[in-house]
Order: sequence, then structure tokens, then C-alpha cells
Amino acid sequence: MKQVHNFSAGPGILPQAVLEEASRACLNFDGLGLSLLEISHRSKNFERIMDESRALVKSLFNVDDAYEVLFLGGGASLQFAMVPLNLLRENGTAAYVNTGVWSTKAIKEARMLGHVDVIASSETDQFSYIPTDFTIPDTADYLHITSNNTIYGTQFQSFPDCQIPLVCDMSSDIFSRPLDASQFDLIYAGAQKNMGPAGTTMVMVKKSALGKTGRKLLSMMDYQVHIKGGSMYNTPPVFPIYVSYLTLSWLKAQGGISWIDELNQKKASLLYSEIDRNRLFKGTARPDSRSRMNVCFLLEPAHLEPEFDKLCKDAGISGIRGHRDVGGYRASLYNALPISSVQVLVDVMRHLESQFA
Repeated sequence: MKQVHNFSAGPGILPQAVLEEASRACLNFDGLGLSLLEISHRSKNFERIMDESRALVKSLFNVDDAYEVLFLGGGASLQFAMVPLNLLRENGTAAYVNTGVWSTKAIKEARMLGHVDVIASSETDQFSYIPTDFTIPDTADYLHITSNNTIYGTQFQSFPDCQIPLVCDMSSDIFSRPLDASQFDLIYAGAQKNMGPAGTTMVMVKKSALGKTGRKLLSMMDYQVHIKGGSMYNTPPVFPIYVSYLTLSWLKAQGGISWIDELNQKKASLLYSEIDRNRLFKGTARPDSRSRMNVCFLLEPAHLEPEFDKLCKDAGISGIRGHRDVGGYRASLYNALPISSVQVLVDVMRHLESQFA
């Protein structure tokens, strides 16, 4: 069977060793003679997985017990509502930076609950860059940013120096590079890029940030309820959490964040260098805002797209097409993608140039 090079933007590629271990657990988990899909989430076997998953997040982020880690359902989209419900005072203001589709959706949800001040946006330039020249209001209840934007291929290169609680949607670049997690009051991320399959969302929240809004919350929307229940107030998404546990364990065993940061830099440099060199390709994100996770580019002239698509298919390259809203191409270089797959894509780009440039 020919190797497939998976550049899908999400659900994204997972380590082969993780897939193999997860498949075994579907048949016989922990030597129980039962499938992981059949056991009680209240069993000691799964409680261990939940506890170790939360501990792995805190270890990789290097934070102490001031933070709690949750694994919830509903995706990052549910967090667009849970964040303002838990952090925005009834008569308060939330500050947002708008850098793409997902931050736009987060802003929409927050506006249903209170006042939102969009303090910076790159929308007028097709979200082709990350704004950096903005003033953070010290009276806002929190500042919300999206660290990486899958559709437009932009990424915060550094994070704002913030005197108010800082909230970040890290769904598409979590655990891909070093950062000071202690500067954030809340980080959330859908698992299906760098952590696991679709179906669970990781939330890491500073306990001292909660319980200050004056709102009376529905139990399922209250972080404090989920903290008290150990992420098991309701039945958790067992399989996605288990695969996330395996993926986080894999990352730590390989060398952790410093190891993956070096690899991700090499992958992104290899592809961006070819885009900048090759006369047929053009990057869409401003160079100072380029994402290392999602590399977006155009083929010019566009009439060569069918030929490029055929070359990619023949080489086993999958998931390379850009988001339907923007077109072009997008190569997602998530943690588990080997640099050899990036080299295959670069070789195809060079071959196309040799034939048509």
C-alpha cells in the first residue's frame, strides 16, 4: 500500500504508534478483555487515563496547581460561549482580536452575552496578517485571541503583554512550540489538530479567574461544576480523551515541546523556502505573520491547478486543497507530520516548475 502524506487541516494526522495503540484498546483495553468503547467512564482504569491526561497537559505547559485541566465535549465552538459565560461580568466588557473565521464566531457568541470591544482586526485585508499595534483596555474583563488561524495561515509570533486575564483559542497549534502558559488565564483547544481525534476539547483555566461574573450558570456551562466533577459531571468522550492521552504521552516521550518545536521549524522553513523560491507559487499570509502549522499558498497561473492536483495525487499527497472560502492550497504541518512528507510536497512543486515555468 502506497504511503499517504496527510496534510489535512483537521481532523489532522496522528502518530502511527498512537493509532496502533488506540486500535488495540478498541478490542481489549488494559487487559480487561473489554473494549475501551464498552467500559464505564467511572472505572478505575479510565479514571487513571483522565487523571494522567490532565497531568500531562500541566506538565507540558509547566504550570502548577493554580490551574485546572478539563476535557469536555462540544468542540471549541462551545467554548466560544462558555468563555464569556464564565468570565464576562453581566455589565462588563470583553476585548477581542479578530484574526479570522474562528475569532469572528467567538465574537458573535460573546456579543450575545455582553459588550464586546474588538480592539484589532485584519478583516479588511482578508485576514492576511496578525495585528500587533493595539491597545488593551485595562477595564476589560478579559482579552481573547486565536493563536493560529487555519483558514488564512496566520499565527501570533508572540503573545500580548496583558494586565487583564488573557484567553486563547489554541485549537490548531497547541503543544507545537514553547510558550509561557502562566501568562494565560484560560487556554482551550479542540483536540483534532495536534492532540487527538475530533470529539473532545481541552480547557486549562486558572481557578482564581472563575466565579466573578455574578451570573447564575447552567451546570453544563459552568467550569467550576466540571472542575468539581473531574471532567466527569456528565459522561465524557472516552475514546477521544484516551487518544489524546496517547498523543500527549507520545509527545512527552519524544522529547516534549522543545523537540517538536525544532522539528516544526524545519518543516515550515522547508516549505516556505520553496514557496518563496518557486516561480509558480505565492504565499498568501504576510511573512511576519506566517503560520508554522497551516501553510497557505496559491498556484499562479491557476490553469495549472489540475496538473498540480494530479501530481499530488500520484505522490500520495492528501488534504492539500485550501479552505472552500479562500481556495488555493493549504499544507497543514501538524506535530505528527514527518518532514519526509513535506519533502515529497516540495519535490512535486519543483517538478511542476521544471515542466511549466
